Amino acid sequence: MPEGLLGRKVGMTSVYRGGRQIPVTVLEVGPCPVVQVKRADGPDGYDALQLGFQAKKESRVNRPMKGHFSRAGVPATRVLREFRGMGGAEVGETLTVDKIFAEGDLVHVRGVSRGRGFAGVIKRHNFGGHKASHGTHESFRGPGSIGSSAYPARVWKGQRMPGQYGNKTITVRNLEIIEMIPDRNLVLVRGAVPGARNSVVELRKA
Repeated sequence: MPEGLLGRKVGMTSVYRGGRQIPVTVLEVGPCPVVQVKRADGPDGYDALQLGFQAKKESRVNRPMKGHFSRAGVPATRVLREFRGMGGAEVGETLTVDKIFAEGDLVHVRGVSRGRGFAGVIKRHNFGGHKASHGTHESFRGPGSIGSSAYPARVWKGQRMPGQYGNKTITVRNLEIIEMIPDRNLVLVRGAVPGARNSVVELRKA
């Protein structure tokens, strides 16, 4: 049986259970057509399902991808992702959220964090910065020394420095499904999920 689906981050809200407020992220999950099935005993050498998500205009699809979708007998989709280690479905089958998940399940949610561009050490690594007076000049938000003098006479690997912040694939594990609304393909998971609104996420059973 498949254990994962593609979805879209709708946003955050909160629900009440037993008099307690629970922060939740609303995800629109599926429906996902099965575009391709790979098997360990086949030419690919491993088990996987290729799932599609979000419809795409036929006029926006190039000819190789049109052939790929037509062979599967499914409409073209904007997103194609491969779930390795999954089976139990056939090409052309459509997977919906109520077939895979249930309320109370724990899921791993994978997404791309919001990109913040080139950032300094205060924003990127939570450095404290230098004193605002008493001799400090020019470098109020700088990282300070990055070396160790004559030995080892180099910068250590992993030294925290300015650079690209965000826009990385992150997996948040063991989030509880608080509520499901199958007729609208909605799943409410406890806590926060990486990514901006409308970004694509992957859900897998924990």
